[in-house]
This record gives sequence, structure tokens and C-alpha cells, in this order.
Amino acid sequence: MFEITDTQKIGVGLAAFGIFFLFLGVVLLFDKGLLAIGNILFICGLGSVIGLERTFRFFFQRHKVKATIAFFGGIFVVLMGWPVTGMILELYGFIKLFSGFFPVAVDFLRRVPILGSLLRLPGISWALDWLTGDSKRVTV
Repeated sequence: MFEITDTQKIGVGLAAFGIFFLFLGVVLLFDKGLLAIGNILFICGLGSVIGLERTFRFFFQRHKVKATIAFFGGIFVVLMGWPVTGMILELYGFIKLFSGFFPVAVDFLRRVPILGSLLRLPGISWALDWLTGDSKRVTV
């Protein structure tokens, strides 16, 4: 088992609050303030969980430059006052940046007892397989 430091625990909390504020900002018709706070908290939480150097290396890899520009450009556009356009740009960058993690996350969620049975329903399962690129996957 691995040790989780206090900084990583705080980072998980910051990232969770960031996601919550982003969700709340979208639900409340793209409120600029909530979206800005959510973006800042999510980035700070990510930096606290994996460390500043690893966060910098993650975002600025050569093959992820377009995704990083889209993600941070979306945050900038939200801060400048165009929340819908910024969130679309940010969502594109987020999907391109974190697409390597989607299959692992979906596989983990499918193993959660109640949620897993919901994710195995025909329409939802097809959509998740399409999202993760696992259309020909066989689960055992």
C-alpha cells in the first residue's frame, strides 16, 4: 500500500470542490464566477495531488500541446467573460488531455457494485465503450 500525504489529501479536496463548482456553474446557466472558482480549484488540486513538477510535465508534453492550449485557453475565455465558449473549448481540451485515463476510470466504475450494473446496461455500455475506444472489448 502507498502512503498519502496531507498535501495530497488537501489536493483531492480542492479538486473535488473544483469539480463541484464547475458543475454548479454549468447548472446555474454558466455563471462566470462559479466557473472561474471551479477552474482555479481544480488546477490547484491537481497540482497538489501529483506535485507541481509532474503537473507541469503532464500539461506541457509535446504531443499534448494543442490540448493544453485548448484547456487553458478555455479557462482564459471563461475568465474574460464568455463562459459558454470557454467551457466548450475547455471541455475539448479536457477530453484530449485526459482521454488516456478514461478506460481506466470506466473500468474502475464498472467494478463498483451498484454503479457497475447501471453502467452495463445496453445503451450506457455502448456509449462508454465508444467514449473509451473499447468497442471490441470483452469483459470477463
